Amino acid sequence: MSSEEFEKLDEIYKTLYDELRLLPDRLLNCQGEEKKRLVRCFDERHGEAEEVLQGMEQELVGAPLSHRNAMSAKVRLYRRDLGKLQREMKSNDLSSSTRPAEGAYGIYSSQNEHSTQVQSQRAMLLQGHEHLNNATQSIERSHRIAAETDQIGVDIIEELGEQREQLDRTRDRLVNTGETLSRSRKILRAMSRRLVTNKLLLSVIILMELVILGAVVYLKFFRK
Repeated sequence: MSSEEFEKLDEIYKTLYDELRLLPDRLLNCQGEEKKRLVRCFDERHGEAEEVLQGMEQELVGAPLSHRNAMSAKVRLYRRDLGKLQREMKSNDLSSSTRPAEGAYGIYSSQNEHSTQVQSQRAMLLQGHEHLNNATQSIERSHRIAAETDQIGVDIIEELGEQREQLDRTRDRLVNTGETLSRSRKILRAMSRRLVTNKLLLSVIILMELVILGAVVYLKFFRK
C-alpha cells in the first residue's frame, strides 16, 4: 500500500476483528451478566472497528489511483465481514436467549434480551451520530479547501494583472524608444545631407580659387 497511515489502520482493524470474531461463539454459552458483558464488549469493539474503517476510507481520498482500487476493495471486504459478524452476534444472542434458562437466569431471560436489544440500538444510534459528525467535518474541510482555492485564484488573477501592467509599461517604453530612434535617424539623415552640401560648396569654392589663381598667374607672367 502507498499510504503508511492506511497500513497502520489496517493492522489496528485486524487486531479488533480477531477479538470480535471470538465473541459470537462465546455468547452461546453465557447468560446473565456475563452475556451482557460480552454484548457490551462486542458493541465497543464494533464501534472502534467502524471508526478505523472510516479512517481507512478517508485515506482513500488522497491515495494514488494505482493503489486506490485495491485499497477500496479491502475496505469493502472488511465491511462485509464486519456486518456478517454483527449478524452472527445478533443471531447467537437470540439463540442463547431462547434456550432453557437455569436457576435465577431463567426468570430474567426476557429482560436480558430486551436490554441487549436496547444496547444494540443505542450503539447503532451512536454510530449514526458519529457518521453524521464525520460527514459534517468532511463538508467543513471541503468548504475550507474551496475557500483556499478561491483565494489562490484571486491571488493569481491579481498577480497576472500586475504582470500585464508591467508588460504594458514595457511596451510603452519600447514604443517611445522606437519613436526616439526614428527621430534620431531623421536627424542623422539631415546631418548627412548638410555634410554633403557643405563638401560640394567647399569643392566649388576651392575650384573657383584655383581658377582665379591661374588667371592671376597667367596675367602676371605670360601676358606682356
